[in-house]
Amino acid sequence: MLDRIDFEPVFFAPFVSSAMKVEGEWIDYNGHLNVAYYTLIFDRAVDEALCLLGLGPTYAAKRGASFFTAESHIRYLKELAPHSPVRVTLRLVDYDEKRLHLFQTLHHASEGWVSATTEQMVLHVDLRTRHVAPFPDDVLERIATMRAAHAALPPPEGLGRQVTMPARY
Repeated sequence: MLDRIDFEPVFFAPFVSSAMKVEGEWIDYNGHLNVAYYTLIFDRAVDEALCLLGLGPTYAAKRGASFFTAESHIRYLKELAPHSPVRVTLRLVDYDEKRLHLFQTLHHASEGWVSATTEQMVLHVDLRTRHVAPFPDDVLERIATMRAAHAALPPPEGLGRQVTMPARY
């Protein structure tokens, strides 16, 4: 997995993950992908995108910083069957000196339909102190470049949704 920057990365809008497959052991007794594995798939896509920013395992080892998820909201929209091919699109919605606001969409890779979305707030953390810490300037520059590429996209469906009960009539 790429996790160092020896080149100027190209940020496509949105970022598209590598193809993945729903593993048979991820299927629960209801015959579909268990909720825990949606998180795993989304997490793998975040790792790919962060590596493109130069924020992978080497960054954690050399600079002593990494990312922790502070908040996440997953919407489950359509079931995934065993062995379904999937891809995740990721958008950098916003950022500041210590946080990234991400929105991801899980697609059936061959048919294109959306299975789930997740919206996340991830924190840049100093691994020695276990506290939130500012990004280094070189990282902020790459984040700004990615955000500029993603800013041209329309807001994703479901961004900012709250968990609520439907109105009663």
